Amino acid sequence: MSRQIGEVPTRVFSPGEIIFHEGDDPKGEAFIVHIGRVEIRKRIGGEDRLLRVLGKGDLLGELGLFGNTPRSASAVATDSVTLMVIPANRLDHLVRANPSLAVAIIRDLTTKLLAAENRSRHAEEGRLLHLSPRHGGPAPGRKEVK
Repeated sequence: MSRQIGEVPTRVFSPGEIIFHEGDDPKGEAFIVHIGRVEIRKRIGGEDRLLRVLGKGDLLGELGLFGNTPRSASAVATDSVTLMVIPANRLDHLVRANPSLAVAIIRDLTTKLLAAENRSRHAEEGRLLHLSPRHGGPAPGRKEVK
């Protein structure tokens, strides 16, 4: 079901309803959760895994605004959900008409970028710790600092 909040179109989903599947065409749109909660799920090693649960004000499907790559995960309504639809072809107009939308998108993308950087740093640290017992120790001619 579709409606509008001001100039922003909305879609309503029932509990358990699929919003989009991993691998779907993003159709040039993203969403902001207006009411309810959405589970983000991904198939990893043949297993369906819960990545996160989104609530009011959270952005989902944002890569659909900036490219036509397939959805990287699935989104499922956990209860009655109303999503604000952000079509890529109206993004410029919507953020000019709704500055709070622009701020919400920027905050969400920044949070996701920082989380990705942290995951990458932790993965690299884990890799280095894994290598240190085999390759660690002082360089030739140097003393180990304790």
